[in-house]
Amino acid sequence: MTAPDDPHTPASDPTAHRAAVWPWLVLALVVIVLDQISKYQIIGSFAYGERLPVIAGFFDLTLLYNPGAAFSFLAGHSGWQRWFFAGIAVVASAVLISLLFSARGQRMFSTALALILGGAIGNLVDRLVLGHVTDFLLFYQGGWAFPAFNLADCAITLGAILLICHELLPWLRPRKAR
Repeated sequence: MTAPDDPHTPASDPTAHRAAVWPWLVLALVVIVLDQISKYQIIGSFAYGERLPVIAGFFDLTLLYNPGAAFSFLAGHSGWQRWFFAGIAVVASAVLISLLFSARGQRMFSTALALILGGAIGNLVDRLVLGHVTDFLLFYQGGWAFPAFNLADCAITLGAILLICHELLPWLRPRKAR
């Protein structure tokens, strides 16, 4: 048996720790690839603004461009927001990667970070290559419509929900008697 301070203990082995991060980076890469493939398919199949009802009166596929952030925040500006949001995505991605390297054995936390990372980079690719984010999922009912979004946005949202769950779970577990 090795002592916790033993440099050959798996928990303190930097190579083993780096290897433990790879599954999460692969998950982020899968999100990026699926996001980009879906956007490529939509761009190749739809004219801008065209809609294809999938569930009549509730869900359409469409092709929309968003030069802003979530809910088209700052979309009406002259173009500076492209680089502003790209810079935020680069910094956020670096922070997320750093957190992945420090999240030893925290599966839910690591999954959340990987999903957010993949979504952030998926939308970053759009911003850098196209100058806007491609959105194509549109939910609506009657006169109400939720802003169109994409798979990267889904991954970011799911990651955020997992982060919240990760933080709330310790509070929901019964405390041990002292």
